[in-house]
Amino acid sequence: MSTQSDRARAYWRENLRIIFTYMVVWFVVSYGCGILFVDALDQIQFFGFPLGFWFAQQGAIYVFIGLIWAYVFSMNRLDEKYDVHE
Repeated sequence: MSTQSDRARAYWRENLRIIFTYMVVWFVVSYGCGILFVDALDQIQFFGFPLGFWFAQQGAIYVFIGLIWAYVFSMNRLDEKYDVHE
């Protein structure tokens, strides 16, 4: 039988995994696509703009908003799994 402390540790461990996963995606999109891979991405046109430029100006913002929604969904599922939801 698991104790309350074990369940809290497991919850926190899964929470950190979710946060780390979304932070990696955010880093790759914002820093990677907007700065590191911009020259390669600029070879591709997206709505008339070079793709690297688009990611640096708008794409990273759209992905960030999507990550917020994904985080909310993931945390709601995690809260229900550990029965700490509202």
